[in-house]
Amino acid sequence: MSHKLARAACAALFWLTAAAPADATVPSRIVSVGGALTEIVYALDGAERLVGVDTTSLIPAAAQALPQVGYMRTLSAEGVLSLNPDLVLASAHAGPPAVLEQLRAAGVQIQTLAEDYSAAGITAKIGAIAALLDKPEQGRALAGQVQADFDRLAQWRAQRVEQPKVLFLMAVAHGAPLASGRGTAADAVLTLAGAINAAGELQGNKPIGTEAMVAAAPDVILLTDVAANAIGGLEAFYRQPGIAQTPAGQQRKVFIVDTLALLGFGLHSGQAVLELAKRLHGEPAVAADVGAGR
Repeated sequence: MSHKLARAACAALFWLTAAAPADATVPSRIVSVGGALTEIVYALDGAERLVGVDTTSLIPAAAQALPQVGYMRTLSAEGVLSLNPDLVLASAHAGPPAVLEQLRAAGVQIQTLAEDYSAAGITAKIGAIAALLDKPEQGRALAGQVQADFDRLAQWRAQRVEQPKVLFLMAVAHGAPLASGRGTAADAVLTLAGAINAAGELQGNKPIGTEAMVAAAPDVILLTDVAANAIGGLEAFYRQPGIAQTPAGQQRKVFIVDTLALLGFGLHSGQAVLELAKRLHGEPAVAADVGAGR
């Protein structure tokens, strides 16, 4: 682990070294906006306090039975307030900002958790939520499990020299394909998996033209499950302009990946990235493959 990540991990674990103050009131009606946050609440046995979730809260399956407040980036104050929450756990991507201000003005506590695409980022979320739920011991144990997964990933990566060039496509159905460049969750996944981002010259998720895609010469192309479904499957993707001119297309190294498992940076991300890394490096995936596509 780098010194930077080690410091970040230590800072995250600081949250876990103490329970909430004795006079603090543990929230009893929580709306969770962010799939990773909801997953953590469940893992810390806080499900009975959840009264609503957003549409990205798919894990565990039980979360899908809760009242929904819509997509995290397009919340409505009325929808959230109708659930009478005393706390909204919010991803940094939650919004619009005006809606969050409306909720604060209505007296609802908003706990916004930063999005850091790393093990330290996940353990920081665990620490913050464990403190809110007054579950310090469970939080420490859960953070330890997550860190152990990423440690195994780092050990595996340290034994590999080759770095395949990988193009991660978020969408392909309308217009130019949408490629993930620097600063995205996909870029972080590729780095963790020991790969080079073929769209590394881009910042954020941006359209990539046929000529640019061919020039990038990716060894592997990753296609989200959502994009694959929208275009009609893998064979339809191989027929898209320019794909046959890339090394990935010529060698049929296009993998469909589970968007949520890989990009959500939740409790099982370390496992999911390790299995993806094995696929990218030409190693067989295991039966319990998580998020590495098919």
